[in-house]
Amino acid sequence: MKRMINVALPKGRLGDKAYALFAQAGYECPELLEENRKLTFENERAGVRYFWVKPSDVAIYVERGAADVGVAGRDILLEYAPDVYELIDLGIGKCRMCVAGPSAFTDPHTGVLRVATKFPNIARKYYAAQSREIDVIRLNGSIELAPILGLSDVIVDIVETGKTLAENGLSVLEEIEPVSARLIANKAHYKFMGEQIDALRRGLSKAVQA
Repeated sequence: MKRMINVALPKGRLGDKAYALFAQAGYECPELLEENRKLTFENERAGVRYFWVKPSDVAIYVERGAADVGVAGRDILLEYAPDVYELIDLGIGKCRMCVAGPSAFTDPHTGVLRVATKFPNIARKYYAAQSREIDVIRLNGSIELAPILGLSDVIVDIVETGKTLAENGLSVLEEIEPVSARLIANKAHYKFMGEQIDALRRGLSKAVQA
């Protein structure tokens, strides 16, 4: 008997959208939508078990094998580079990884550029490709405040609509890469559950295109 596929879903709006795709693909689990304090939800008939985790933890659960597959933003995959398979772009959670700063700012390319970000690895890699020396200032919230208060010259962050930037006198200066949610899989588990995971992948691909 085939064992159930363990799926790590990110908490929040992204997870809700991801589950809708899974359900559309035939992997529904009505219990997941009920008001309760359970941590795992399963539908034996559909052969799937879900659990909600913090978005930044999805890749860890998958990489370490606690989950067979999961839904993770491209930003998380770029930042942490987990050793997982990236199977498909789910086309949800679309935004952009950008460099932003005061609208009138231009990089003089002299001295060290101060960059505030939640994504230090992405920032370092981006500027290393330009041979630009930077000072990374790691922040966890209210990134937009950094250039406003003079803590940094620019920020590297996710931009969805740009409204928050505009309201604070900031704008996108450079786009690093588009971001969206991806279906990822544990490499070892994919070897012995490939048929099941591929069936899931095909179902999700149809749901995305519907």
